[in-house]
Parts: sequence; C-alpha cells; structure tokens
Amino acid sequence: MLLKDGKVVLVEGNRCQRGVTYAHSEVKPKRALITVVKVHGGVLPVVSVKTSKPIPKDLIPEAMKAISKISVKAPIKIGDVIIKDLFSLGVDIIATREVEAV
Repeated sequence: MLLKDGKVVLVEGNRCQRGVTYAHSEVKPKRALITVVKVHGGVLPVVSVKTSKPIPKDLIPEAMKAISKISVKAPIKIGDVIIKDLFSLGVDIIATREVEAV
C-alpha cells in the first residue's frame, strides 16, 4: 500500500476488490469494542456489551475508561442501550446478554 498525504494511492498484492477496501479502511482503522459493564441487583455481576458500530481504534482506551465507570441496574435485556451516542460518534453501547434481577 502506498500513501501520499495520508491517502491511499496504490494497493498491491490484493486478490480481490475487498483487499482494496480493507487497505483504505486501515488508514484510519476502526474496531468493534466488546467488554462488560457492572450490574447491580442482578443474578450476574456483569453484563456483556458491544459497540453498535466500529469505533476509531485510537479511541478504544478512552472508551474502556468511560465504560468502566458506569454500572446498570438489573433486569437487562439483549439489545438494551447502555450508553447512547458514545463520544458523539453516533455509536451506542448495547447489551449482548440478558441479566435477570435477583
């Protein structure tokens, strides 16, 4: 991959168009974030969560700090929005597991 002024000008070695798309996306890489959030009053101490869309890779440590400071109250259903519009990115933090109340 050849960059000029931060833009991809040449991609080599790919065998299909998806390789070109991947090379472009890796200039400013994004990743889905999967972690857990503390739960109060539930049958489990934490609930698994993920971002609704990939976020910039360089924001993952900051996102982990923000998520580690929150806790939610049971019951929690799959798909519940735990954090709405994280860092104004248009990305939500969503529960991926149910946690029933005690």
